[in-house]
Amino acid sequence: MSNYYEYLHTVGFEETNLVGNVYYVNYLSWQGRCRELFLKSKAPEVLADLQDDLKLFTLKVDCEFFAELTAFDELSIRMRLIELAQTQLEFGFDYYRLDPHGESLVARGRQRVACMRGPNTRTEPSRVPEALLKALEPYSLGTAEVGRVA
Repeated sequence: MSNYYEYLHTVGFEETNLVGNVYYVNYLSWQGRCRELFLKSKAPEVLADLQDDLKLFTLKVDCEFFAELTAFDELSIRMRLIELAQTQLEFGFDYYRLDPHGESLVARGRQRVACMRGPNTRTEPSRVPEALLKALEPYSLGTAEVGRVA
């Protein structure tokens, strides 16, 4: 079993710019999509909690680009848990172009998320839900490598 959650994606024309390469904002969109599909398939209890009062606020997003992508490129977006704190998580995303000759890393990103609870006018930090912690266990870099902050 891999230590990453994988989202497979085929680039469409609507994700490219006039020059024909993928517009940068789509990489960030794919991070969000990967995270959403992870919750749907691996942590449905957290989705139910989001319908109640849990909120996952994205605090920071970044992406470093190594190669261009174009329409119909096949991608594997691989998400891992990088850091775990009491109320925050940091995910890493590796973007691989897949082709018959193998795969190549085309971008790498990160996303920092805070868990919050309460009404919209009075949200407060909240511990990472136990169901989310359990769902993320197989996708961490390993207990020695994940920075667990008190």
